[in-house]
Amino acid sequence: MQSVNRGEMLAASVIVAPRSWLQIAVIFTADVFMLRDGKYAAWFRTPNGQGTGVVHLAEGRISGSDSFFTYGGSYQFADDQRFTAVLTTRRYAEGPPTVFGLDEVEVSLSGVCSGAMATCSGTARQAPGVQFEATLIYSQEDVPAAEARCAVVKLNADKLPKGLDGRSRPRHPFTPPKAPLS
Repeated sequence: MQSVNRGEMLAASVIVAPRSWLQIAVIFTADVFMLRDGKYAAWFRTPNGQGTGVVHLAEGRISGSDSFFTYGGSYQFADDQRFTAVLTTRRYAEGPPTVFGLDEVEVSLSGVCSGAMATCSGTARQAPGVQFEATLIYSQEDVPAAEARCAVVKLNADKLPKGLDGRSRPRHPFTPPKAPLS
């Protein structure tokens, strides 16, 4: 198996016809994976508004934040595609009202995942009439560059300029620069 497209994988099976090795059929199937541990971009909305944030999933635990709130909670899978989650929010900075109208809520969610994306919906116990929807998109981690080979340069202080030259002049660090003459 070979990883492609943020978690979607292709499995190839070769079927050989009995008459000739030249008659080979290759069948590709896309496997669907559960949400994997990692960082996700989150887009969420209610009838009151919408927002974005970053969510981290790790071994059944949810953590994340946006500019004003932190998120926490847990998730579990019903099968390979369906999951349930409980998410709590808590304000940590002053800002606009939440999409629920309340700063601290506990949201019960159910959803489905397919490859690198998941969608879910639910309601908060504290605001049962407000329908919440979210989309999570897996953020592929930066691939480390191949081992860089850097030359080690030794500093020879004797080769540095000894005094001020025409390109620089001493300035007091707290004196603002003078405006150019017109």
